[in-house]
Amino acid sequence: MEKSVYTSASDLKLAMCNFIKNIDRLKQFAIENEFAGIDWSFNLAELPHTPAEESRWVKKIADLQPLEVRFHCPFDEVDLGHENPDRVGEAMELFRRIIRLVSKADGKYLTLHIGLGRDTTRVLSWEKTIGNLRRIVQYGADRTITVCLENLAWGWTSKPNLFEKLIRRTGAGVTFDIGHAHCCEAVRSQQFGEEDFVTPHAERVYNAHLYHTEISGVGHLPVKHLKDVRARLDALIEIGCRWWVIEIREFEGLLQTKRVVDRYLIRQAGR
Repeated sequence: MEKSVYTSASDLKLAMCNFIKNIDRLKQFAIENEFAGIDWSFNLAELPHTPAEESRWVKKIADLQPLEVRFHCPFDEVDLGHENPDRVGEAMELFRRIIRLVSKADGKYLTLHIGLGRDTTRVLSWEKTIGNLRRIVQYGADRTITVCLENLAWGWTSKPNLFEKLIRRTGAGVTFDIGHAHCCEAVRSQQFGEEDFVTPHAERVYNAHLYHTEISGVGHLPVKHLKDVRARLDALIEIGCRWWVIEIREFEGLLQTKRVVDRYLIRQAGR
């Protein structure tokens, strides 16, 4: 899939996470607070297993209309490049299963991770990761789903030079997490800038995760001041990313961050 680089504030969709369990309340809250979409994170413990369960899940997603829904797999230690063949086989089948599920719900975008929940890459194979991610990207494409890779705060995808190679060699789309970019060592050491995660493949950035930064043991911090994120939001506008997920799973921080982002977008629209 290709898209034009550069977008305007009017082209954007702000989305929120599915942290409200009741679908009706989730939809009501999103609409009342002027969100246009839901970024649906799968929970491994709650995946449907039977055809009947799948049908009920698909209906649940359909009930969120007119909100757009995109999908996210935040699975700890589920890796396509694990050195253990059995672990790789389990991961490949899991992601194929989820792609089929997303396809039944007419989903178009799915975000994956490499090395999530790990503190070492020694159990991962670089070449095996690339080969299997390429296969999953193609499996998704065959079902009209763009599989995207997210940059993390640690590991291979926290280094812009390695992240670029993973995207280029697999054909994956990009989910740009601006909080991870802010806190990763590659940026904090000033070896790279936050924009280096996206400028080599601006036309492939389909999703953005918005919050200020991530602190280990604390989680995602909301945005308090526009100056803290303005440069990163400018970069998203410049590269044409039109799906912005405020990735905060509690009400006060979510709405605080949305107020800051709304002010930014109003200023952009007035230019």
